[in-house]
Amino acid sequence: MYYAVIFTSTRTEIEAGYAEIAIKMLELAKAQPGFMGVESARNEIGITVSYWDSLDAIQKWKTNMVHLEAQENGRTTWYKNYKVRIAKVEREYEF
Repeated sequence: MYYAVIFTSTRTEIEAGYAEIAIKMLELAKAQPGFMGVESARNEIGITVSYWDSLDAIQKWKTNMVHLEAQENGRTTWYKNYKVRIAKVEREYEF
């Protein structure tokens, strides 16, 4: 069992600084204890799913100071809206 944080978003037209922060957030997340991986796609909406070994790890990521700053920039500059969902993954399979 592990957890998925599902982040869906609609972007504004503003691109300045977004790609650099996205790379920085990925590098920072990978360094966080409990981080297990990430998948992402963007068309009309963006969907990023990050995987974590515990709710505690998710909470620590959510309150990371650098991540908090990026979240604020997202709300004021890069996103029209977003939603975060946290789900428990009880089973997985793949082809």
